[in-house]
Amino acid sequence: MSAVLPVPASPARRRILPGFGLSLGYTLAWLGLIVLIPLVGVFVKTSGLGLDGLWQVWTEPRVLASLRVSFGTALVAAAFNAVMGTLVAWVFVRYRFPGKRVFDAMIDLPFALPTAVAGIALAALYGPNGWIGRWLEMAGIKVAYTPLGITVALVFIGLPFVVRVVQPVLAEVERELEEAAATLGAGRWLTVRRVILPALWPAVLAGFALAFARGVGEYGSVIFIAGNLPGVSEIAPLLITIKLEEFDYEGATAIAAAMLLLSFALLLFINTLQARLQRVGRRAPG
Repeated sequence: MSAVLPVPASPARRRILPGFGLSLGYTLAWLGLIVLIPLVGVFVKTSGLGLDGLWQVWTEPRVLASLRVSFGTALVAAAFNAVMGTLVAWVFVRYRFPGKRVFDAMIDLPFALPTAVAGIALAALYGPNGWIGRWLEMAGIKVAYTPLGITVALVFIGLPFVVRVVQPVLAEVERELEEAAATLGAGRWLTVRRVILPALWPAVLAGFALAFARGVGEYGSVIFIAGNLPGVSEIAPLLITIKLEEFDYEGATAIAAAMLLLSFALLLFINTLQARLQRVGRRAPG
């Protein structure tokens, strides 16, 4: 009589990660406590205003101006960092030069430097009597206490996001593809446009999104160089702080809700574009 062997479990029933259900539960609970509940609390607090009151706060000229300054400067700074950060990452990956490790480490300084210290340093440099600002003033360019100064501060704190996202992706780009393109007669710019950039676009967009998200809510490095003139250089986070100091909690949360909705819409658009570029890159012939 032959022995009956146990039937192995179906591969479809095996879990890739042990304890996945428990770890997923912890993850969702943690995200709910740290992210979702505070965000829901913002909208719950604004519900006391009603739709008419909420719309009235959103359409105030001062609120609209502050949102325009915050989102406009963040978009400009993130776009600038997307270009310059990619160039910086290219230099770090493709070239060797004296002091490379020192400069590479300096990229991370905005992460470690307190934002208030960065704001004071930028205001001292680009102010009317600053080392750089005095020469710019003579040329008719005013940086400090203008939206341009806010953009400079956001460029400073946002550059590391693009560099650190693009750098490892660029290091993994196969050099053989570039050599093959050169062998087939492609020029340098054509190789960059048709071989290198398609592989980098998702990473560049990811760095752009991170720099933009950081810039929209930045306060410490901006407050000293902005000048805080209502309608000119007043940022939305500062207006929220002013509302809180006036004990207008519903007005402050209404502005915060507007920033959340606008940021979510823009980031959703960027992530959707990034996903499409990744799909196009996977479908492209090797």
